[in-house]
Amino acid sequence: MLIYYTDHFVLPLPPGHRFPMRKYEALRERVAAIAGDRLRVPAAATDTELTRAHDPAYVAAVAAGALDAQAIRRIGFPWSPAMVERSRRSAGATLAACRSALDSGCGVNLAGGTHHAHRAHGEGFCVFNDAAVAARAMQAEGRVARVLVVDLDVHQGDGTAEIFAGDASVFTLSLHGRGNFPFRKECSTLDVELADGTDDVPYLVTLNVALARALERFRPDLAIYLAGADPFVGDRLGRLALTKAGLAARDRYVLTRLRDAGVPVAIAMAGGYADDIADIVDIHFETVRLALSLWGLPCTMPLAGNC
Repeated sequence: MLIYYTDHFVLPLPPGHRFPMRKYEALRERVAAIAGDRLRVPAAATDTELTRAHDPAYVAAVAAGALDAQAIRRIGFPWSPAMVERSRRSAGATLAACRSALDSGCGVNLAGGTHHAHRAHGEGFCVFNDAAVAARAMQAEGRVARVLVVDLDVHQGDGTAEIFAGDASVFTLSLHGRGNFPFRKECSTLDVELADGTDDVPYLVTLNVALARALERFRPDLAIYLAGADPFVGDRLGRLALTKAGLAARDRYVLTRLRDAGVPVAIAMAGGYADDIADIVDIHFETVRLALSLWGLPCTMPLAGNC
């Protein structure tokens, strides 16, 4: 099991920007303390890899800095060559995590989860859709035929749903807040909408049913799991009410269920916007630590609940 990081490819942001870029370096530092020899820097996603999921004209415009002002506002990041490189590396990290998963059962991207990027435009802090790029790459390379995307970010994976609309080879499952962004939602293969304030018990019961239904309807060769930290009760953009223990239980259920079903899984961190970045890092770190414990690395610290 390998873990990919991209935090040193810095995305320059203006002072006061609300995207919490600092979480990635802090997460990598904590993960390095328990799994340093498994950390890797991914290759950047190539144009060939990107254009399997995205419109070639959009990829070319991003690379050349030719996006118009409206397109830049929709993404939410100022354009720069560093933004392009960071976005390519983040997509490349999920692609590499998929290869690790197919080799060893699991792979991790310490960033990623850019599920609002559509085929022909970016949106919501997402430039390229890493899950879509990675799924298409694995199919094109003949490594897999069927991919399950388990999206547990608090926001619907609208870009992923749009890219794979009508494609029976990819099953998109999204559990998300009913009243949250994006306000115009796409149709995933299976969408489960949750009311504001949903907390641990109803969330976990709903997840159990939804994932079981997805696995009954679809026999994947690979799963890509977006383990968002933003269902957390302290998240300023989330509007759900899961505790850290509830989120750890969520990850434990998903990863154990996939492992026991013999489905390799690549994990991406997805969103997290708590006021205290330490809370975001705690949640993501538990996801990684649980994965390490399930795929053969002895625990050096206890997981929330058990090891």
